Amino acid sequence: MHVVIGVDPHKASHTAVAIDEAEDELSSVKVRATRRQVEQLVSWAEPFEKRTWAIESAGGLGYLLAQQLVARGEEVLDVPATLASRIRVLATGRSNKNDPNDALSVAIAAFRAPNLRSVEAANHCEVLRLLAKRNRDLGSHRTRVICRLHALLAELAPGGIAKELYVSDAERLMAKIRPQTPAEQVRYDLALELLDDVRRLDAQTKESHRRIRVAVKASGSALTDVYGVGPIIAAQIIGYTGDVGRFAKPGCLRLLQRHRPDRMVLRWPCRAPALAAREPTAQPRSPHGCHHPDPQPRDTWTHLLRAQGHRGKDQEGGAPLAQAPDH
Repeated sequence: MHVVIGVDPHKASHTAVAIDEAEDELSSVKVRATRRQVEQLVSWAEPFEKRTWAIESAGGLGYLLAQQLVARGEEVLDVPATLASRIRVLATGRSNKNDPNDALSVAIAAFRAPNLRSVEAANHCEVLRLLAKRNRDLGSHRTRVICRLHALLAELAPGGIAKELYVSDAERLMAKIRPQTPAEQVRYDLALELLDDVRRLDAQTKESHRRIRVAVKASGSALTDVYGVGPIIAAQIIGYTGDVGRFAKPGCLRLLQRHRPDRMVLRWPCRAPALAAREPTAQPRSPHGCHHPDPQPRDTWTHLLRAQGHRGKDQEGGAPLAQAPDH
């Protein structure tokens, strides 16, 4: 008998429910999130020889538990939270929102969904993902600090710094500022602290780039051979995508990247279909389906005026007209 064990992970505790092929509940347990959590779950599941673990959000809150079970040689499936929630809401029995019902919904979802992702041990892709996320967080934090420093400098000096802010430009401007009031002194001190933060973030970003270059080189990937792909982009693609061989076609990969932080990085080159040339109609259509004839152009009485040639010469052969003198 094959048994599926659904797990609803939390920060403080984990709830597991075992069901058989008929989706009947066999047993359940709740363990505290401690160092002995895996030992307790495995010892509880020993009576079920043929078992498969299904963990909700194995890449999120249940990441550590999933990795520990994989290290023990267990088969673990990753069940999306939206799928388990749909199973619980549409169930004919109890659909209350609690840990046992959530774990039961995870187990049923693992039985009914045939193409769930199997959790694998963390490899070098996980290293690149962590480094890429750290580098992105550093860039976002530096942008926030630069914006706050721009605001303070604009309050201390007219116009502040109108271009992209560099540490050297901020230092030269700060050297010319002499605070006159207590409020200006506080703004000046805060600007100095933010300037120190920018220096620290610049040093951390430089070190982050160095670690990413080393990690990408150690991965042995040929992705950096593609024109325009450097170590930073390569770390994002490899770290957040993993093994692309599991995708049957590029469309599946694009669907995966739709909700990823680097969704603007991966784009498959696809040529837009050519639009057919528009053929002119025999008669122009009336606007809004009306059948009224088009209005005739307004007569401007230009046909009553005699046409003029170059430099005032009459095209009918008359004498040249007088011209104003050129100045």
